[in-house]
Amino acid sequence: MRTTLFSVLGVVLGALLLAAPASEAATSSAKQTPQPGVYKLAIDRSVSLEEAAESMRLRANALNLKLVAELPLSKQVEAVTNTPQRTITIFQFCDAVIAKELIDLSMDFAVYMPCRIAMIEDAQGQGWLIMTDINVDLVAKEKKLQKELTARIKAVRDGLIGIMQAGAKGEL
Repeated sequence: MRTTLFSVLGVVLGALLLAAPASEAATSSAKQTPQPGVYKLAIDRSVSLEEAAESMRLRANALNLKLVAELPLSKQVEAVTNTPQRTITIFQFCDAVIAKELIDLSMDFAVYMPCRIAMIEDAQGQGWLIMTDINVDLVAKEKKLQKELTARIKAVRDGLIGIMQAGAKGEL
């Protein structure tokens, strides 16, 4: 029972935290960085959220980034509150080989894994794709990463942006 309560609280708190930026999105431009470390992209109004999600899955597959989890937070909140919710879904992508190499260097890298893209519907029905935008060069310098590993990390980051762009445009 205690585990279930904590799970429910986690889902509700996660949904509330994720919903906060969505209200800002209502008055924002189609592409923005509302704060350092955040990459945010509007989903084209002609693309449904389901189409955006499918486009992201397909693009990830083409880039060999594995979709390791899909968390439908809004559906979980609906189940708990019995109230319809705006869409909040977290997609988690990973390149397991790069992840292991980074963790071998420092366990601290685990906090960045797997890479997440949130799909959030704001109060006006606009869909948004949001992810953490890490300054790879700064992290590489701080952690003294080899150039080859740094390039591979940049390729993953660029892949995530490509996944978001495909989703925003409904591209296959």
